[in-house]
Amino acid sequence: MIIIANKYLIPRGYTAIAIYPFIILRKKEYLGNTVLINHEKIHLHQQAELLWLFFFIWYVLEFLIRFIALCNRKTAYKNICFEKEAYAMEQNLEYLKARKMFSFLKFL
Repeated sequence: MIIIANKYLIPRGYTAIAIYPFIILRKKEYLGNTVLINHEKIHLHQQAELLWLFFFIWYVLEFLIRFIALCNRKTAYKNICFEKEAYAMEQNLEYLKARKMFSFLKFL
């Protein structure tokens, strides 16, 4: 895992993104935000499980399906199974030690 702080690499409206093996933060101040870093680490695990490419294909397809169904971009984003797992478990800093493979499937 490599952490980079660069506001120009982050889409507007986002604080951080994970693109294996990188976590990219909008501001250097976020380096100390353990919950945010944990959220992004969960995404790195998801990406590794799905061999990176399949993660992004699934992510985009699920977003499109949820956007069509919900007619709201933010609600569609929050309801992607990968995001639901990351948001549900981001406070648990021990989660990744016990996390089983494909745990995101519980959030479909």
